[in-house]
Amino acid sequence: MKAIVIDRYGGPEELHEKDIPVPQIAADEVLIETKATSINPIDWKTRRGYLKEGFPWAFPVVLGWDIAGIVTEVGADVREFKVGDEVFARPDMYNDGKRGTYAEYAAVKADKLVLKPQRLSFEQAAAIPLAGLTAWQVIVDRLKVKAGDKILVQAGAGGVGMFAIQIAKHFGAYVATTASAVNEKLLRQLGADEVIDYHQTQITDVLHDYDAVFDTIDQIPAGLEILKSDGQLVTVAGNPTEEQQNSHPAATSWWLKTNGAELKELANLVENNELRVVIDSIYPMTTSGLRSAHEKSETGHSHGKIVITTNER
Repeated sequence: MKAIVIDRYGGPEELHEKDIPVPQIAADEVLIETKATSINPIDWKTRRGYLKEGFPWAFPVVLGWDIAGIVTEVGADVREFKVGDEVFARPDMYNDGKRGTYAEYAAVKADKLVLKPQRLSFEQAAAIPLAGLTAWQVIVDRLKVKAGDKILVQAGAGGVGMFAIQIAKHFGAYVATTASAVNEKLLRQLGADEVIDYHQTQITDVLHDYDAVFDTIDQIPAGLEILKSDGQLVTVAGNPTEEQQNSHPAATSWWLKTNGAELKELANLVENNELRVVIDSIYPMTTSGLRSAHEKSETGHSHGKIVITTNER
């Protein structure tokens, strides 16, 4: 099968097409024909070698950790899915580094899969898993946001931020977020109660006594400063110092855990029109398409998710 791989760490120019074997599925896995995937910061951070100590893969490496597509084969122990099902998932990070989703086919454990809502395109479905699960797990599992809470979502126009705003509003919170002025209208449509133009205003000048902060841009000190004495901060972008972790309130970091049941919760919100998928741009599953998508993601200025499609465009 064709895949977009890297043979060494470096810039976007390291991405190139290569023929590699179709994954052989285990008894608890399905094989998916990829229709779409999406770009997340972990993609280009991995490409640059920032995660090589934690994931010492052998080259070539296939990146990509979102998938939407069609089931083409099911393992012997799989009962919930069948050939022809339209599904989406955030696959596990396999130890061999060969099973990313920048490829024609991907093997995914059945417990990570969810049926794709009919009202969503493959491109929209592929935009949900990694960013949506990250937002859900921080807002629901870690911060335990509830009705009446005040929460700040740093960088609301990013892929994770847009999901976080909507999930927090679903649970009845008052949501403030930071973004450029150009994104204010969209973020208010998604549910943000307050949009702070970070070019003009420091959050510490206008926000006080917040219950929670979701930090997606490694701005931990400012986030801690606006919290109530019993508030909480969770970051997915930085590493709190020991002093920050021991302070009151405490700061903690979070790394997404693959979870099909929670992805199903997100699918239900989509089905009920309580969660909107915002796509910044769509690129083809080609060498030039992936390189351009990585370059755009690295700017940090996308408005929603950057999606890769296998459809002819």
